[in-house]
Amino acid sequence: MFIPLYDNNRLRHIRLQYVTIGLILANALVYLATTLGGENFTNAAVLGLGFIPSVVHDKVQLSPEFVVIPAGFSYLTYSFLHANILHLGGNMLFLWVFGDNVEDALGYVRYLIFYLLCAAGGAFFQGLVAPDSQVPLIGASGAIAGVVTAYLILYPRVKVWILAFARIPLHIPAFIPLVLWILFQIVMFAKGGEDQVSWACHIGGIITGAVLVLVLRSRDVPLFAGADDEPDPAPAAQQVPSTVEPVSASDASAQPAPQWGRGAASRQD
Repeated sequence: MFIPLYDNNRLRHIRLQYVTIGLILANALVYLATTLGGENFTNAAVLGLGFIPSVVHDKVQLSPEFVVIPAGFSYLTYSFLHANILHLGGNMLFLWVFGDNVEDALGYVRYLIFYLLCAAGGAFFQGLVAPDSQVPLIGASGAIAGVVTAYLILYPRVKVWILAFARIPLHIPAFIPLVLWILFQIVMFAKGGEDQVSWACHIGGIITGAVLVLVLRSRDVPLFAGADDEPDPAPAAQQVPSTVEPVSASDASAQPAPQWGRGAASRQD
C-alpha cells in the first residue's frame, strides 16, 4: 500500500531511540540465526518459538523435540521470527520510521513494555479468532501495528515521506497514510484476506496500541500533536494602545507615525 521513508519529527525527551534500535538488531540477529542454521533448523524454530493457537490452548500437543519453551512464552517469541528478508525488512522499516517518536513519548522502559504487549495482543486476538489453528504465527506485524496506531494518535499532523504504491514519492500528513493503512487491515480482516497473512494479529496489535498509548505516554506529551514547524493554534494577545502625548503640528513631521501591530507573533509555515 505504501512504504514509509522519513518523518519530520525530532526527539524531544530522549537522546537516542535505544530500544527501537535494540529491537531492530534483535529481530535481525534472530533472523540470521534461524536462517543460517538451514531449513530444518528454521522449521524447528518456527514450530518451537512461533505462536500456535491450538498448542497454546492445549488442543494439540507439540512433538517433544520441538518443545523449547513453555507455550505461553510464544505470545512474545513469535514476534522475533520472520519468514524471509522482505518480511523482516518491511516490519523493521515501519519500526525505524515510527518507533523512535513513540519511544520518545513513552520513555525507554514503558516503550519496551508497550511493544511487547502489542505483540502479545496481536497473538491473543489471532488465538481468539482461530483457536483451533495449527499454523504457526510469526512476525513482528502485531507489535508494528501497535506502534503505527500509537504514532497516529500522538502525531497525526506530522508530515512524512512515503512511497505510495511503492513508486510515487509523497510528503503528506501522517494521518492520511496511517488511517488508510488501518482501514485496509480492517477491511482485509473482515473479508478473510490472504491465508498467509494474519489480519487478526494486525487488528489485535492496533487495538492494544490504541489503548496502551493513552495509559503509558508521559504526562507532558499531548495527543494529536503537530510537527515543530506547525505549532498548535493559540489566540493572539491583544495589544493595548498606549497613551500618546499630543504634539504640535511643527513636531509632527519630525516624529514617525506609530506602527500598530509591530512585534506581533508570526506563524511559521
